[in-house]
Amino acid sequence: MTEDRPFDTETFDVVGIGFGPSNLALAIAIEEHNAGCGPDEKITACFIEKQQQFSWHAGMLLDGATMQIAFPKDLVTFRNPRSSYSFFSYLHDRGRLVDFVNQQTFFPTRVEFQDYLQWAAGRVTADVRYGTTVTAVDGVDGGAVVDRLAVSLSDGTTVHARNVVVAAGLRERLPEWATPSARCFHNHQFLHRIAAMPEPVHQRFVVLGAGQSAAEVVQYLHSNYPQAEVHSVFSKFGYSPADDSPYANRIFDPAAVDELYAAPASAREHLLEVHRSTNYSAVDIELINELYATEYQERVQGQRRLFMRRASEVSAVQETGDGIEVSVTSALDGLTDALMCDALVLATGFEPTPLESLFGASMPGIGTHQDVGRDYRLEVGPAGHAGIYLQGGTEKTHGLTSSLLSNAAVRAGDILNSILAHRDISAGLARLSEDNPYATSEVR
Repeated sequence: MTEDRPFDTETFDVVGIGFGPSNLALAIAIEEHNAGCGPDEKITACFIEKQQQFSWHAGMLLDGATMQIAFPKDLVTFRNPRSSYSFFSYLHDRGRLVDFVNQQTFFPTRVEFQDYLQWAAGRVTADVRYGTTVTAVDGVDGGAVVDRLAVSLSDGTTVHARNVVVAAGLRERLPEWATPSARCFHNHQFLHRIAAMPEPVHQRFVVLGAGQSAAEVVQYLHSNYPQAEVHSVFSKFGYSPADDSPYANRIFDPAAVDELYAAPASAREHLLEVHRSTNYSAVDIELINELYATEYQERVQGQRRLFMRRASEVSAVQETGDGIEVSVTSALDGLTDALMCDALVLATGFEPTPLESLFGASMPGIGTHQDVGRDYRLEVGPAGHAGIYLQGGTEKTHGLTSSLLSNAAVRAGDILNSILAHRDISAGLARLSEDNPYATSEVR
């Protein structure tokens, strides 16, 4: 829930940039910490979110699409199994606990998990300013050390923080040739764009990509536009199944973060590469089988609508008055087909949101992420006492769970514990300085 308060009159212990699942998990951890401690030990926090209300991947809430992580990997359970914010607590509150268990599945639909996240966001006593963006983060000149950060907001106010937790999420990765439009768009906005699209004239769609989202969009278009052709274009020979076997899934265990962070960089790079199929450019085997069966039956019946354009790429795009012409070139024979379509959906993945635009010249080196502690805290030099924490963008150091839901609960706990530990250190040094004016105030 949102509380209106004068942001520029207080220094918060934590300012969270973004209020998606990662910082929602942190807000819950802070609330639970504050509930169990004295007034002097409480953490003050506020969160800045550009959306008008809490929402999670609303453009991909396709009917029937299920989560790819088990429901116990919710906002709290792996950190605090007794929390009232667990997915089980949500089901009980909604009156569906028994009904869900009767399904005998670990994987709720994406629509239901979005409802769980909104339920949690509505319950937590977090101070959230929706519809606002962060324009800059600057160090506050405190003399020898920078112990506060000034967070400038798009509404003209400034928030002061002892710690900033950046959970800016991912941004759409688009091909260099792509110009987003009403007929050429990323799958992240799929449901919104397809609803606003004019009535199909050409009855043909192209979907570029080989991952789970691409396959889900292909299935959706094929089912919801029964007169249309759907062309799935990817550079592989065929969809690859996601590896969700128990041993491979250990790469997502909370303990794996410790192991990967402590490992040599070369070993980390190797493990991330060989286990890419657990998270990238991979599709659930059930969906692969369903699409294959659909394509096969169309071959039997002689009425083709689903086409798998394997080992191919989009080589040219040209929008017209009533559609978009997509040229698809095969790497196998070099032949190009020009397809007149109603829309081209780019299921081309995501990349971490760059931090340079936030921190800029005032805090050089922030965007490179070269020194990130195990506690997700950026090293900003001996003069930087204020904490900057990253919820995302740390895959090279912390592993595949860097920005994933699967480790949100534990990651939030790690960050909160680090903030508390640094506060205790700073308080101890302050007392030492009062007793001995010649004592150093440098925290390392």
